[in-house]
Amino acid sequence: MDLKCSNKLCLNKGKMSMATNFYYVYALKDPRSSPAKPFYIGKGTGSRAYNHLICPDSTRKYARIKEMEGLGTKPLIDILVDDLTELQALRLEAELIAAFGTIEGGGCLTNSIIPSGLTKKKRSNIVVPQGSVERAQLGLEFLKSAICELAAANPEGISNSDAASLLGLRSDYRGKQTDYLSYSVLGLLLRENKIERSTSSPPRHIVRK
Repeated sequence: MDLKCSNKLCLNKGKMSMATNFYYVYALKDPRSSPAKPFYIGKGTGSRAYNHLICPDSTRKYARIKEMEGLGTKPLIDILVDDLTELQALRLEAELIAAFGTIEGGGCLTNSIIPSGLTKKKRSNIVVPQGSVERAQLGLEFLKSAICELAAANPEGISNSDAASLLGLRSDYRGKQTDYLSYSVLGLLLRENKIERSTSSPPRHIVRK
C-alpha cells in the first residue's frame, strides 16, 4: 500500500528524506456508515497510519478494527494533511481530537487521552462544552512531555523553579502559591513514576530510567 503523500513523506532510494516536514495527520474511518465516520485520529511518519492494522494491542481502537475485520471489512485510512513539522502535526491532531471528541466525552473517537480513574464530579449547574475535556488533557500531556524532556536533558535534575522559568510556566493565584502550575505537573509525573525527587536542597527532579 502506498501512502497518499508528498515527496517528503516517501522513501527515496531506501532512505527517508532529510526534510523536517515529513509528519502527517490521519484518520481511521469506519466504512459501515455513510459517510464513513472517523473513530481514531493520529499523527505519524512513514507507514505509521497502516501499522494499526497489523500491530494488535489492547486498545479500544484495535477492538474496533477487529470488529470490522470479523464482519469482512477494514478501516479506511485517510491521510488528512501531510508535509507537516512535528509541532504542526501535534497541534492539528489535538484540535481534531477535541473537535470530534472521545467516547468518554460523548464523541466518536476511541483515542485514549483521559486517564483511567479520572473523577468526574457531576454538577447540574456546570456546562462542560464538547471538546473541552480533551483539550485540557491533551494540553496537560504536552506540559508533562516538555518537563520530562527538560529533566532528561539535565541528568542532575531540575527544580520546580527551573521548570517554571525555563518553560514559561510562571504562575500564581492572587499572589499566593507561586509557580503552582509547574509544581502540580511535577506532582503528576511523580505519581506516574516518570520522574523521581532527590533529597537535595532544593529538591531536584530526575527522569526515571
